[in-house]
Amino acid sequence: MIDTLFDAKYLHDPHAVYARLRAEEPVYRTATPHGVQMWVVSRYEDVRAAMTDPRLSKDFTNNPGVIKANTLPGGDSSGYEATVPHNMLFVDEPDHGRLRRLVTKAFTAKRVTALRPRIEEISAGLLDKVGPEFDLMHDYAVPLPAMVIGELLGVPEDHWPELIKWSNTTIEGAALDPEEVVKAVTDFTGYLAQLCEERRAEPKDDLFSALVQVQDEEGALSQRELVDTAFLLVVAGHETTVHLICNGMLALLRHPDQLAKLRADESLLPGAIEELLRYDGPISTSTLRFATEPVVIGDTEIPQGQLVLVSLLSANRDEERFGAPALDITRPGGQHVAFGHGIHYCLGAPLARAEGVIAFRHLLERFPALELAVPERELAWRPGLLMHGLTGLPVRA
Repeated sequence: MIDTLFDAKYLHDPHAVYARLRAEEPVYRTATPHGVQMWVVSRYEDVRAAMTDPRLSKDFTNNPGVIKANTLPGGDSSGYEATVPHNMLFVDEPDHGRLRRLVTKAFTAKRVTALRPRIEEISAGLLDKVGPEFDLMHDYAVPLPAMVIGELLGVPEDHWPELIKWSNTTIEGAALDPEEVVKAVTDFTGYLAQLCEERRAEPKDDLFSALVQVQDEEGALSQRELVDTAFLLVVAGHETTVHLICNGMLALLRHPDQLAKLRADESLLPGAIEELLRYDGPISTSTLRFATEPVVIGDTEIPQGQLVLVSLLSANRDEERFGAPALDITRPGGQHVAFGHGIHYCLGAPLARAEGVIAFRHLLERFPALELAVPERELAWRPGLLMHGLTGLPVRA
C-alpha cells in the first residue's frame, strides 16, 4: 500500500515535511487520501524543469483515463475526472497559447490599473466595519478579493457569497467527497454560462462582456472554453489573494523585527509582497501533470502515464536556491515560483500583487499594534492539496 504524504503531520507543518523530502527523497511516490497515486517533486530546480517539460502534460480532457489508471483499489477518481475544465490551466500548446492570447485581449494591464482606485475603496470600506477584535480572514481577506473579482467580471454583488462557496469546494476537491465537488462545479459553471448569455444580450463595461466580445469577434473561443475561463478567473482570483493576505500577515506577526521594518518604511511593500509569497505562499502545489513518456527528474524515472505534482511551497524554501529560508523582506526579489513558471505562469499575478500591496498598506496604517487574538496553537490550516491557507485569523487591533 502506498502511503499518503498528505496526512495530519503534513497539514500541521508542510514545510517540515518538504524539507525532509528535499534532503532525502526529492521525487516522492505517494497517494491522496482518495487513492490517486502521484509523484511529488520538491526541489527548486526540479520543480522549474518539470513546469517547462513538454513531456509532462496538463491536458486531461484528451486523456480521461490517466487519473483512473493511477487510482488505488478502493479509491475514487470520479471527482477528478468529472471536473477537469477546458481552460488554459489544463491544456498544452498550441491550445494554451491560443486561449491565453484571447483572454489577454480582455484581461489587460489597463483594466487592472483602472481597478486600483476601486480596490482602495473596497479595502477601506471593509476595514471601516471591523471592531477592536476581528477575524482578518473572514472579515477582510475573504470579501476583499471576492468583491474585486466580482467588480472585474461584473458578477452581481448578491451572487458573490455563492461564488465564494463554489470556489472553496472546487479548490479543496482532493480532500472532499467527489460528489460534492461535481455538484459545486456543475452549479458554478451553469451560473457562469447563464451570465455569459446575459452579457451577450446586454454588454457592460466588465471583463465578462469583454470575454464574450472576444469570443464573438475572434470565433476561436468555444462556449465551454469561455465559461471555464471565467471559472478559472474567479477561483484563481479569489482563493490565492485570501491566503496571500492571511499567510503574509501571520508571517509578519511571527517575525516582529520584519513587521517593524515594514512599518518604518512602506516603500519596502512591493518587495515584501514577493518575499511573503516566497516564504509562505498561498499555493502549496501545482495542478496535476502526467508523463506522456518516461521522464527522468533528478535521479528518478517516472513511468509513462503516471501523475506528477510539483510543490511550489517546497521549491520556495529550497536552501540550495534561497539559502536560509528565514523571512527577509529586503531579500532581492524574483525567482520564486508562487505564481508558477513557464507557459502556465499566473495571468492574474499583476492583480494579486496590486491587491496585496493595497491590503498590507491599509492594515499597517490602520492597526499599528495589530496582534493575534488567540494563542498561535489554536490556529488551524485548511485541508487539501492545492491551497495553503488558514481556516481563520483572529486578531486584536
